[in-house]
Parts: sequence; structure tokens; C-alpha cells
Amino acid sequence: MTNPVMLQHGKTKSAIRELFEYGLRQAAIVGKENVYDYSLGNPSVPAPAEIADTIRELMSMEPLALHGYTPASGAKEAREAVAADLRRRTGDDIGPENLFFTCGAAPALISVMRALAVEGAEILLLAPYFSEYPVFASTNGLKPVVVPADTSDFQLHADQVEPYITPSTQAVIVNSPNNPSGVVYNRKALEELGALLTRKSAEIGHPIYIIADEPYRELTYDGEDAPYIPAIYPNTVICYSYSKSLSMPGERIGYVCVPNCAADSAELYAAVAGAARSLGHVCAPSLMQRVISLSTKLRPDIASYDRNRMRLYMELSDMGYRCVKPRGAFYMLVEAPDGDSEGFSEKAKELNLLLVPADGFGCPGFVRLSTCVSYDMILRSLPAFRKLMASYQK
Repeated sequence: MTNPVMLQHGKTKSAIRELFEYGLRQAAIVGKENVYDYSLGNPSVPAPAEIADTIRELMSMEPLALHGYTPASGAKEAREAVAADLRRRTGDDIGPENLFFTCGAAPALISVMRALAVEGAEILLLAPYFSEYPVFASTNGLKPVVVPADTSDFQLHADQVEPYITPSTQAVIVNSPNNPSGVVYNRKALEELGALLTRKSAEIGHPIYIIADEPYRELTYDGEDAPYIPAIYPNTVICYSYSKSLSMPGERIGYVCVPNCAADSAELYAAVAGAARSLGHVCAPSLMQRVISLSTKLRPDIASYDRNRMRLYMELSDMGYRCVKPRGAFYMLVEAPDGDSEGFSEKAKELNLLLVPADGFGCPGFVRLSTCVSYDMILRSLPAFRKLMASYQK
């Protein structure tokens, strides 16, 4: 017999992956150049050249040392290098003992969730949210509770979060810059959330943690700043991945950072380590740990992402679409003209436009576009977008 819950998750395909696979089939029929795939958030900017240089240099090391196991939490030199970078950037007293390396952001999030999964525990998901959050939470001992999106501005509003906090609330996931909206939560919004959680934690008698999911931390535009949340609300745990910032999604390298300022930080770190152990998510890829330890000062080149998001935003807005202007990450939400995101996505498919319905992100009525695509594809897709809008204006 199989676990029925896991069986269902295995049989339920991601809307993103289904569209991507549909695009591959269509490309074989109509030609790749005639399929406009905005489905997958796969970085289109190459990893910095220094990454390849570093890998080549490391390959000259003695193989057993290079490819051998590291400690469960990660090689000390890698954790020291990342800690030093965080100290420079944030001013916080982060040391190697605060960091636990993981195989990307997903195991980081899952380990923190499992570490907080006491009986009856709940976790708040601020819509729109990354579509895998409900699966991560529900299969690791937490009940996901969705705070509906404020579609007027897609900002974080503490007064809209408050009604969803109960004595069972263990954590709130804050994903900024946000996937799928591209919105960056501003400092005022985070300060108001921090004040709310401080008050509610005192009322219910235990800390409510913020889990800061930050794989897009360096991808911001228009002078926007993604604030360092532990400086605003101490009871914060950071989950990070180098997938997007260094264009290394397939290398699966990231970390959990439990700052000293977080309540019960030593016990929480130990629980994260225990959760990772229970899942077999220990000793992240040793080669990538070494690469990161020598690459902490690298930052992404976001010029092409910036050009893409502005061209799409301006062109689609001029056509009559309501678009949420991205200030970070590489996604954009577009409202379905009639409010039916599933139907809008299906109509778009007829024109070989692959747009992901945002229902799975907790935001029905919108579709998500990944803007990390080639600029040439954007230009080629514009007539299809015009034709699609025209079909709603008859």
C-alpha cells in the first residue's frame, strides 16, 4: 500500500510544469520561436563567470577532500564565509553557528516548518504565496492558514493579518521580493507586522516567528530595498537560496539562518538540524558549498531582468491589461480581463502564450508571467497579447 496523501501529491501536477511541458510539445509542432513561454522561473542570466572559474580551480583539489562529506550543517569555512558576508551587509552578529546549509530554499523552509510543528500548530501564508507552501506545511505537521491578498496594492497589511492569528499560530511566512507578484514589502509594512506579532506573542504566551523566504533578496529595482527583517522583528528565521541571485537553480544550494536575536535561538537551531536529519537533508553538496564560500561577494546582473519587466509592464498596460508593477524578483501578475484566470490562460494557449493561472498562488483572477525570458521572445509575443486582449473587447 502507498501513503494516500503522498500518492495524491505525486499525481497532482504543478500548473507551472504542465504549461512548460505543453510548451515543449507545441514547440515540436509550430516551432520553438512561435511558443511564448512565460511559465517557468528559470533564470535567463548566466551565472557570473567567476563561478565557472572557481569550479575549475576547485577541481584541482585532491578529489577525496573536494567531494567528501562535510559536517551535517555544512563546512565550517563555508559557513564562516557566508556569516562574514551577512555581517557586512546587515550589521548583525551572525556567526557560522547560526547557519545550516541546505539543498536549496525548499529543504530550508521544510526544516524550519518541521522544527516548529508542535501539535495543532498553524502557519500563516500571505497571499499571493509560492504555490508549494501549502504542500510543505501540511506534510510537515503545520496547518496552512491563508491570509487573502489585498489586490489593490499587493502590499502586506498587518490589520488584515491580525484576524487570522490564533493561539495555535507558530509562524508567518514572509516572501519578499514576492513570487508571484514581484512586490517588495516596504519597511513600514514590516514594522507594523512586527509590532502585531510582538503583541500577539505576548498575549498567547509563545513567540510567533517570521520565516523570511528570501531567494530573490538581491533582485530589486527602482531603488527598492528588501529590509533585513531580523532588525525589524527579532523572532525571524531566514531561508535563502543562491538559485536566483547567482543563476544556479540546478545546483541546489542554500541555507537556514537562525539569528541570535530569535527567541530560543539555540533550541530552534537544534530543532532545524533535527528536522533536516529526519528528512535526510544534511551535508549539502560539498562542491557547491566550496563554490559559495569563495563567491559571497558576487551580486547578480539584473539589467536584463529590469529591461524585461519594464517593457512588458508598459506594453501590456498600454494594451489595456491591469498589471501589478514588479519592484523585485522576475515575475509579474496580470489580471484576467473577465476575472476568470483559468479561462484566460486557456485562451492564451490558443495563441501559444503560456501564462500560469495564479489560483495556485492563492490569487484567483490573475495570471503569473515569468519575466526572466529572452527580450526577443517578449517582442515576438506582443502581437499575441494584443490579439488576446482584442478577443475580450468584442
